[in-house]
Amino acid sequence: MPLPLSGLTVVELAGIGPGPHAAMMLADHGAEVVRVERPGFAGGASRRHTLRGRTLIVADLKDPADLATVRGLIDTADVLIEGFRPGVTERMGLGPQACLASNPRLVYARMTGWGQDGPSAPTAGHDINYLALTGVLHAVGPRDLPVPPVNYVGDFGGGSMMLVTGILAALWSRERTGRGDVVDAAIVDGAAALAQHTLEMRADGLWTSDDRAANLLDGGAPFYRCYRCADGRFVAVGAIEPQFYRALIEGLGIDTSALPAQLDPAGWPTLISVLERTFLGRTRDEWAALFDGTDACVTPVLTFDEAPDHPHVAARGSLVRDGDDVVAGPAPRLRSSADPLH
Repeated sequence: MPLPLSGLTVVELAGIGPGPHAAMMLADHGAEVVRVERPGFAGGASRRHTLRGRTLIVADLKDPADLATVRGLIDTADVLIEGFRPGVTERMGLGPQACLASNPRLVYARMTGWGQDGPSAPTAGHDINYLALTGVLHAVGPRDLPVPPVNYVGDFGGGSMMLVTGILAALWSRERTGRGDVVDAAIVDGAAALAQHTLEMRADGLWTSDDRAANLLDGGAPFYRCYRCADGRFVAVGAIEPQFYRALIEGLGIDTSALPAQLDPAGWPTLISVLERTFLGRTRDEWAALFDGTDACVTPVLTFDEAPDHPHVAARGSLVRDGDDVVAGPAPRLRSSADPLH
């Protein structure tokens, strides 16, 4: 059975970060992606897994003949992905107005940090900067220091995932109107959208402090944080609901009569101290084995090298090995793309 995006043609003007990641996701679901790299481009050699599923061509967009070749590809494509600063493709003659004039059904997808307009749009930035201005960075890390959450939340959560969402929304709109569109995907917008749950909790009085590590989901709660074990490795605890919390405490063998109430923040420092001492009594894998198959929401904190061998991750192919490399599998799954018997 063909993959769900089979027949969709995508031209990707080579960049780094969220643009190639979004193109990877489209290719994983069957899109035919042509990646256009300039001569000597250094952004691809170390990203061979992210660049899977592509046809690669090399073109100097300052050369009229190469530019004409790329324009020909765009004229017959469904989607164009570009991640340059605002105005760069316009100066090349490949801006939205020019491309949509010759291909009105084109979805022109633009991926930037700051967006196509606004005071910061012309300036440089990185994931950490976009998170900083949305309040997201302030919420992550220990109390004494904000810590960037790698670049998952900005580049790939607020960036490539939002770019894919915009592309698919524009394609669906095209089904009804027959016209393409321009997708302005900005990491600063996407990061803000990802924060909506926290903003809602804050509005409802459930996120009570702007201090880090003081709230339900930021490491402040004893039942939603990581603990060091006897071997120096860690387990992750996510026992929020009362029944899951009971399973946690029972599995740890702790007398509940000596503990403060689960949801009383005043008692959290005491409860954290009790859990810290208890988890230090066994190794990470001993705790993982004890809680395996229970609803206590306790899991080992695995390294990238360990994760592909975990039974659940391996069964789903969430991470797989390619020689010495660990590679993410395609996500999400569609039943039509899988074995119809499973």
